[in-house]
Amino acid sequence: MRDDEFERLYAAEAQGLFAFLVYRTGDRALAEDLLADAFERALRARRRFDPRRGSHKSWLYAIALNLLRDHARRAAAEGRALERTGVHAGGADDARVESLGEREELQRALATLAPEEREAIALRFGAELTVPEIAKLLGEPLTTVEGRVYRALRKLRDRLQ
Repeated sequence: MRDDEFERLYAAEAQGLFAFLVYRTGDRALAEDLLADAFERALRARRRFDPRRGSHKSWLYAIALNLLRDHARRAAAEGRALERTGVHAGGADDARVESLGEREELQRALATLAPEEREAIALRFGAELTVPEIAKLLGEPLTTVEGRVYRALRKLRDRLQ
C-alpha cells in the first residue's frame, strides 16, 4: 500500500473505526488510544497488505479487533492482580458515564451474550459493517454470522423489554 492509499484509508475509515471502538469500549479516551494504535500498526504493516485476502477496511478492522482483544486480556489480568492485592479500581471512569441507567442496562444485556455474539453486534452496529463484510472479516460462513447476529438481537430485545 502506497502512502497516498494509506492517507485515503485514514480519511475514509477513521471516523467509522472510532465509532466502533467507542461502541465496544464505552470509553472515548480508550477508543482514541486504540484508534491511534490501529492506524500505527496498519502504517507499519502496510507493505504486507494483500488485496487478494480482503479489502483495506476489513484489514484495518481485523487489526482493531486484535487490539481490543489484547486490551481485554490485559485488563482482565490487571483486574485479577488488583483482586489479589485487595485494591479496587474505579473512580474517574465512573464519573464519565453518560445516561448511566440506560448504559448500564444495555451493558448488562450485552454481557449476557456469548463473546462471539457481542463481537458480531459490535461489528454490525458499532462499525456499521454488513453481515457479508463481518463474515469475511472473521473468516466465518455467511450463514453462521447471520445466525449469530439474529440470535444476539433476539436476546437483546428480550432482555431490554
